[in-house]
Amino acid sequence: MLELAILGFLYDAPLHGYELRKRLTALTGHVRPVAESTLYPAIKRLEKAGFLARATEPGAVAAPRHTLTLTDEGRQELRHRLADPVQRDISDENRWFTVLAFLRHLEDPDAQSAVLRRRLTFLEEPASFFYEGDRPLRAEELDDPFRRGILTIARATSRAELTWLRDTLASLGG
Repeated sequence: MLELAILGFLYDAPLHGYELRKRLTALTGHVRPVAESTLYPAIKRLEKAGFLARATEPGAVAAPRHTLTLTDEGRQELRHRLADPVQRDISDENRWFTVLAFLRHLEDPDAQSAVLRRRLTFLEEPASFFYEGDRPLRAEELDDPFRRGILTIARATSRAELTWLRDTLASLGG
């Protein structure tokens, strides 16, 4: 997820590490804060793979700053990861939001639709956070008001997303 977000933000424009971290934090920080000890090794991996290039610029006041840019290989890698996300990127809400944040970079509407259909299929499967044997429990079946709240909120969120997915697929022609 972190590498996908790095590639996605750099697809838009070259960024300094500090600015990249701010954008990553704005996207995922409320759920998964981005620590320097996580960010910079990810940048190094992407750089070593040939997906990023680094240029040194003089600092405005202090030390020189490094600007990161996406290489052609990095652009191709981002499009590949968006076109064929792993199942966890489809099923995990936070990872899904990262895919969704950059799906516009996958310029083919049919490819975009294919990714959205995978999420739609996932959301249409009966599921719950709580089960009785193999049967998913509905909110109305729970005596615990807190668990009932989790399911009520999740159902409302899923309904909203299902509506958005269907509308967006229709607008894409998918």
